[in-house]
Amino acid sequence: MKKASLSAPDGIRGIAAKDQIIRIDVLPQVRRGFTLIELLIVVVIIGILAGIVIPRYESVREKAYVAAVMSDLKVMATQMEIYQSDNLVYPANIALLVDFTASEGVNITINEATAGTGWAATGNHDGLSGTQCGFYYGNGSAANAVPATSPGVVTCE
Repeated sequence: MKKASLSAPDGIRGIAAKDQIIRIDVLPQVRRGFTLIELLIVVVIIGILAGIVIPRYESVREKAYVAAVMSDLKVMATQMEIYQSDNLVYPANIALLVDFTASEGVNITINEATAGTGWAATGNHDGLSGTQCGFYYGNGSAANAVPATSPGVVTCE
């Protein structure tokens, strides 16, 4: 039998016997890397996910800052009462509360300290703009602890 070589489709090698092509192997087409369309689709998906996640992260961070200020005001209130019990007056300066350290970024100011009858303070966080928390106790004035409206309750806005 005489072997004849016939032209086969691209990528197929074989031997031919008359009108038949016997398929020996298929040459694999080597594809390296990603196409531009595939890369663009990935970039678009990442952009969509970032657009969903980033706003949620911002609101969580702001809530955490407010929680830190509220917590520090409550701890400071306890320290104020301890100081008053030891010295019979409330401290006019937060530096006198030696056992109190505010959280990072939290700024607390004692706005009023009456002679053992009450006090008022406000706090904010460096990461928040326009948000302030207030707390007053005893005869302290709510006006010096804006936005607080009730004694002994930390209020933020």
